Amino acid sequence: MKKLSKLVNGILNVLIVLTLAMMCILVFGNVVLRYVFNSGITWSEEMSRFLFVWMVFLGAIAALKENMHLGVDIVINALPHKAKKVVFIVSNLLVLYVLWLLLNGSWKMAVLNMDSKAPATGTPLGLVYGIGVVTSIGMAIIVLVNMFRTLFVRNASLSMISNSDEAIITQVVGDGDQKKNNIKDIDANDSTKLTV
Repeated sequence: MKKLSKLVNGILNVLIVLTLAMMCILVFGNVVLRYVFNSGITWSEEMSRFLFVWMVFLGAIAALKENMHLGVDIVINALPHKAKKVVFIVSNLLVLYVLWLLLNGSWKMAVLNMDSKAPATGTPLGLVYGIGVVTSIGMAIIVLVNMFRTLFVRNASLSMISNSDEAIITQVVGDGDQKKNNIKDIDANDSTKLTV
């Protein structure tokens, strides 16, 4: 399961990087062609817009996987463990409902617009709306896995968002003895104190 998760995460990251790189190349290339050679790529603006839409939606999947979406957890942190579990399950069920709405609407829009073509590229607009289908299915899988872990795995995380201090420590600090040394280095070099 971890290997599959790592593979999917890698593919997702590669797709996000590719869309960003292609956007940069198209926009920069078009600017250079317009101002230096007095010409341009007629379809670069449209394709950049489509790539941007896909990048944002793929980024939303990656952010959900890493619990990086914005949220307020002050009330949830005050609850006892069993109540946190109930609230976590209910909130994930609400997220699944919203994802169902996104899937249903995106599917209808994709099918409806499959015969419509973008004016410059000729790309079927159904492919642009299809990212909603991909996003809703990807996010639903992540939510279902998180719910499964909460119900059947001991000491599973009951948070849908990451604490910024935890994220910093996770990225900066290693394991074991190295962890203590890194925390001392952070405390010595930074006016902001991190506590573990």
